[in-house]
Amino acid sequence: MLISTETIGKKGADAIVIGGGVMGCAAAYRLAKEGLSVLLLEKTEICADASGRNAGGVRQSARDVRELPLAMYGVQNIWPALGEELGVDVEYVREGNLRLGRTEAHLEKLKALAESSKKVGLDVRMVTGDEAREICPYMSDDVLGASWCPTDGYANPLHTTIGFYRKALAYGAVAVTGVTVLGLGKAKGRIRYVYTDNGVYEAGRVLVAAGYASRAIVNTVGIDVPVEREDEEVFVTEQLPPMFDQVLGTAEADFYGHQTKHGSFLLGGVSGLQHFTSNHDDHPTEAYTAPSLVRGIIRFFPSFANVKIIRCWSGQFDTCVDGVPVISNVEEAPGLTLAFAFTGHGFGISPAVSIAVKELMLDGASTSIDISGLRYDRFKAKQ
Repeated sequence: MLISTETIGKKGADAIVIGGGVMGCAAAYRLAKEGLSVLLLEKTEICADASGRNAGGVRQSARDVRELPLAMYGVQNIWPALGEELGVDVEYVREGNLRLGRTEAHLEKLKALAESSKKVGLDVRMVTGDEAREICPYMSDDVLGASWCPTDGYANPLHTTIGFYRKALAYGAVAVTGVTVLGLGKAKGRIRYVYTDNGVYEAGRVLVAAGYASRAIVNTVGIDVPVEREDEEVFVTEQLPPMFDQVLGTAEADFYGHQTKHGSFLLGGVSGLQHFTSNHDDHPTEAYTAPSLVRGIIRFFPSFANVKIIRCWSGQFDTCVDGVPVISNVEEAPGLTLAFAFTGHGFGISPAVSIAVKELMLDGASTSIDISGLRYDRFKAKQ
């Protein structure tokens, strides 16, 4: 529902957050809690896009080391008590992550990821196929080995996003949905204006956290981040007896998932043909994607062959050219902060990202979590 312009007076605030997904809602909460007046702008509805269409992995393993500080900080310091902080059951479970390999090439890839992660302090190791089956006895003999991170887990993305959103409102943030951001504007060299189809909004600080749409928004002030859209599908199965609590994934990241607290399995992935979907704007589900995923999953878990799929849905995420997000202030556009390009694995780090974003927007000089490898200026031309 669109909030009337009378509600927000002069359409101004201390900070404007563009994007009503988990990143935007979490950042709005952190800023509002600090006492700032916050205006949250969303094109459709809160949690309507990627934040409400993923499987909820809270994963540290198999990440680029540049974003590992965020993932590890979140697991160690935020996720265990996040439900209590937000006043909702985020359904957080921390029972480990097995990332599976069926070929020697898969194992080499997993080993390299594990070794780089261990160097920065993550508890992750390689296990044999038999050791993996001891942890999760349902998988087939095709699994030759896996990486194992016992502190990985999952949570409910919808509950988490809405929890952040409601807490932001409780601290005084104002949300305007159904408004399309057309561009940004400067005053005296600083970002000051957000132009929309509902008029002009004004703030001293602007966060762009709108997924793929962020690229076009920041383009209007000469900023660019090399991101493209990716389509992915998720499906949920019928309710099953408790089988295992671990998160599952593969070396090629072609499928992932877990069993929910309600008994159904939430499984997602890609078919390899996602670049050829018929319509990128309507969250399409394609006739070939679910069957393709199912065939792949059955190779790992034969006992799933007769499990019924209840429904499936698709979503889009903004994938960055180097595989990690941009979380940064922009030197040439003072007052502008970026938090997008999460490449399909942003949900698990969102609570920690919100702290880093808050610090960037309030102080700008440093953050308590190391995000030095995620700066916008990594894409600048080298002299």
